[in-house]
Amino acid sequence: MDKAAAKAELRKRLIKERLDLPNRLLLAERLQSVMRFWLIDRPDTIIGAYWPIKGEFDPLPALYRWQEDAVLGSTLAQSSAASAPQAPVLATQSLAARSPRKIGLPVVDKVHKTLVFHAWYPGCPMEEDAYGIPKPKDTEVVVPTLLFVPCVGYGVGGYRLGYGGGFYDRTLATLQPRPLTVGLGFTHGFLEDFEPESHDEALDAILNDNGVVWAGPASER
Repeated sequence: MDKAAAKAELRKRLIKERLDLPNRLLLAERLQSVMRFWLIDRPDTIIGAYWPIKGEFDPLPALYRWQEDAVLGSTLAQSSAASAPQAPVLATQSLAARSPRKIGLPVVDKVHKTLVFHAWYPGCPMEEDAYGIPKPKDTEVVVPTLLFVPCVGYGVGGYRLGYGGGFYDRTLATLQPRPLTVGLGFTHGFLEDFEPESHDEALDAILNDNGVVWAGPASER
């Protein structure tokens, strides 16, 4: 079996294992907590993520909480500073619309085979892309400084096994400044003997349901 065929077989096996995980919901809850804790001191205001497919971990609930926190924290601070108690006004406008923090989901650029990120928030208009994956419809383009990337598998040194399309590698080569890249995956996806290819871009950090499993020098910026 050649290298490409072996990689395709590995991908297929890992996706099936992920879909069959009996405790996937529990692992997802743990990874949500890891994400939220990891984001506490981050200065980023625009974060790119992904719509989960094939049993992937869903990062969007944790990111929406991150987005909410900016509004709720500001509202509570204003209420504390006022001479008379004031009830937070949360219903007049969506939290996402009022938050200085933005979440972006990828939209495929068919010509250049790269990804462009459009703002996402719960309830925003969505449509399916050419691959059947939901994407924001007609929302603003955003440029993330932090990018959460799904991992089918991952190995030592921050290297990731993806789906083989090369979209993330091509996108990272074009984004300026380059965003911090953080892989997300379950513990079962760790590959002790994973060998990256010459074109593979190492991630700056990797989080799984046990915590931070890889943190390169760039992850401290």
